[in-house]
Amino acid sequence: MAPVEVTRCLCRGIVFEQLLPLARAGGWELDELMRRTGCGAGCGLCRPYLRRMLATGETVFRELLWEETP
Repeated sequence: MAPVEVTRCLCRGIVFEQLLPLARAGGWELDELMRRTGCGAGCGLCRPYLRRMLATGETVFRELLWEETP
C-alpha cells in the first residue's frame, strides 16, 4: 500500500505550499484563510491540515488528520 501524502485542498485544488505564504503575509488565521481562498469551506476535510499548517508551517502531511468533535 502506498503511503498517504496530503498536500492540498481537494475542493479547490490549491496546494498548501501556495497557501502558507499567503496566510503568513496576510496574518490570516483559519477563518480568514477560508474566506479569502475557499479552502476548508467546501467539504472541510482539509481543515485539520490547514490548522496544523498555520500552527507549524508544515505543508506536506503523511498521516490522516480528523476534525476534533466537541
